Amino acid sequence: MNKIPHALSLGIFLAVLWVMLSGYFTPLLLFFGVVSACLVVYLALRMDVVDHEGHPVHLKIRLTVSYWFWLLKEIVISNIDVCRRILSPGMPISPVVIKIKSTQATGLGHVIYANSITLTPGTVSMNVDGDMIEVHALTGEGAANLEAGEMNRRVMLMENYK
Repeated sequence: MNKIPHALSLGIFLAVLWVMLSGYFTPLLLFFGVVSACLVVYLALRMDVVDHEGHPVHLKIRLTVSYWFWLLKEIVISNIDVCRRILSPGMPISPVVIKIKSTQATGLGHVIYANSITLTPGTVSMNVDGDMIEVHALTGEGAANLEAGEMNRRVMLMENYK
């Protein structure tokens, strides 16, 4: 497997992150940031942890960005629902544990799907076993939304687009 695109992408990401977090733009400190990013990439290559799962550059940017915007919208909607249920004691909370099928083809797809479920308030991925994900949902409506399969479909679209 060719690790050069993953290593370059990781290095650029680390350098940009360093600049964003440090806020320093003097030549000497920028040089130190680039050197430290290169050192981290070198160590990651030596440890053999640079691969398509650790830094998935093969996912298309357009689909990835549209997925993140969709997921952000779902997170906001779920946050509002959970807050309403907490602040209104009369609203029902009916916790349920369900198993849903993950139709992704790769381990990375399963991880993205399970993590997306956990990022959405009111649902937590408890276990991933093959193509089945065990999920705890705060309400039956949250479980029904997952069973409808929209999140699964969007992760599949992002994963399978070549």
